[in-house]
Amino acid sequence: MRVIAISTLRGFWTVHPDAELPLREWYVRVCRAQWCSFADIRNDFNSVDYVGNQRYVFNIKGNHYRLVVAIKFPPKLAYIRFVGTHDDYERIDVSTI
Repeated sequence: MRVIAISTLRGFWTVHPDAELPLREWYVRVCRAQWCSFADIRNDFNSVDYVGNQRYVFNIKGNHYRLVVAIKFPPKLAYIRFVGTHDDYERIDVSTI
């Protein structure tokens, strides 16, 4: 998969240094992935949730942080739409980001 844009992750882990290692690990795993369906994502990340509109929510660092990614399977693209704390996630409308 091609991840767009790692700069969003870097900006986040600059403010939350404890998120750097888990986000880097997520990034490496996704870049190596060849997902074609939600089931493929689930094989790599068993806690991922599909929330509609091609958006998937990943728990990062034991659910301390949430990562919302729009995944387009045929072109193999993963667009980072949101990264934040669990509380920040509760205040957003995932379908609009």
